[in-house]
Amino acid sequence: MAHSRPSFLLLSHFLLSLFASSAIGSPGHHGPANHNYRDALSKAILFFEGQRSGRLPANQRMTWRRNSGLSDGSAMNVDLVGGYYDAGDNVKFGFPMAFTTTMLSWSVIEFGGMMKGELENARAAVRWATDYLLKATAHPNTIYVQVGDPNKDHACWERPEDMDTPRSVYKVDSSNPGSDVAAETAAALAAASLVFRKSDPAYSKLLRNRAISVFEFADKYRGSYSNGLKNVVCPFYCSYSGYQDELLWGAAWLHKATKNPTYLNYIEANGQTLGADESDNTFGWDNKHVGARILLSKAFLVQNLKSLHDYKGHADNFICSLIPGTPFSQTQYTPGGLLFKMGDSNMQYVTSTSFLLVAYAKFLTYSSKVVSCGGTTVTPRKLRSIAKRQVDYILGDNPQKMSYMVGYGARYPQQVHHRGSSLPSVAAHPAKIPCSAGFTALYSSAPNPNPLSGAVVGGPDAMDRFPDQRSDYERSEPATYINAPLVGALAYLAHSSGQL
Repeated sequence: MAHSRPSFLLLSHFLLSLFASSAIGSPGHHGPANHNYRDALSKAILFFEGQRSGRLPANQRMTWRRNSGLSDGSAMNVDLVGGYYDAGDNVKFGFPMAFTTTMLSWSVIEFGGMMKGELENARAAVRWATDYLLKATAHPNTIYVQVGDPNKDHACWERPEDMDTPRSVYKVDSSNPGSDVAAETAAALAAASLVFRKSDPAYSKLLRNRAISVFEFADKYRGSYSNGLKNVVCPFYCSYSGYQDELLWGAAWLHKATKNPTYLNYIEANGQTLGADESDNTFGWDNKHVGARILLSKAFLVQNLKSLHDYKGHADNFICSLIPGTPFSQTQYTPGGLLFKMGDSNMQYVTSTSFLLVAYAKFLTYSSKVVSCGGTTVTPRKLRSIAKRQVDYILGDNPQKMSYMVGYGARYPQQVHHRGSSLPSVAAHPAKIPCSAGFTALYSSAPNPNPLSGAVVGGPDAMDRFPDQRSDYERSEPATYINAPLVGALAYLAHSSGQL
């Protein structure tokens, strides 16, 4: 079941200042690693194999999964086999899938050099998505953005291998535009082209060229995909923030991937209109403004592109919003120190923010710069320490004394809200389990029979409570976009603590 809360909403539970000290730990303290970040990285990447749709390869490591969705696309006579299920259901939602791809790619671009033996697995996770996105964008000025009717899918609790709900296909085109999903897809293809630039130059060029044409479509035919497809994308992945953020984010990635001055000109001309300096500090599958600011500030800090100077200030504003005790602070933390944005799938904001912190720290270090928040100077070291504190919370340093990643640590969620993981595997139970018969598994108190290794769940509530109940999708459901940015943050932490 996908996550339906507007991503700009902040739940106001507690005043941040109350918990400032527990939220950020002692300033600049790194100390010895108290977690096996390398193991967590390996599992975080492995998770994507549990989300695969399509025909599984011979080297599939999550062996309880089998082929599924082999006729996807046939409803419109196109091949849409492959890609990822977004979370615990069997729908292929293109908007979060594209964002997942962008963030997995960015993780590899910034920290792939630290991943050692996991780099190949990370690239394979990106490629599983981009092979699908290439199929979804094969026809000019058209993107197939979803496979599966979510309302009918959610009325069943069945394994993807048994799916018999309608595999309806939904698209955006010139008469029903979707600039948000199109520009995010362009961002994903552009970012991934950089992942394969050296290892597979021909594939990289294919991705880059497709990104160019998809962005052109996004920009030329303006509109939100939630307008034309409201009944099937809302409330699941409604584009609450509009499409301006994706156009800026997409242009930023095209600029990075192509080095074509057209995109820099576009950003310079349209940045303000597209919300470059808006103070929306929530970064996730819906709103990309903060990510675009951090990415464009890299062009200023690392490539010394003077015309993007303002993005350093925009990025700093985001950073200052996270730091307790500064005049600009507007972020809540739980009593145990977890960044808390909202009750539904909060962990996605924890992982995306942690990634942005370690990435921005890298750019600041390169350019010998710091962040100034009023009278407070915030160093790259401080940003890394905040990110480490958040990742350590996920891995077990929290009031529940449990890890929120399946298979990591001594205690972790047993009742993950995930159809395939919660029902007997095809190997254990070859006979089909029909639509409604599966609901006994949803409401069972037994642990999931198939471990969805590496899955990070939605996480605890504002008071650090976590009931570990399968039916509680807000807290117990994993998602690809929770894991994607975590891959980069874990690679950095594993490397900096000498584990990689």
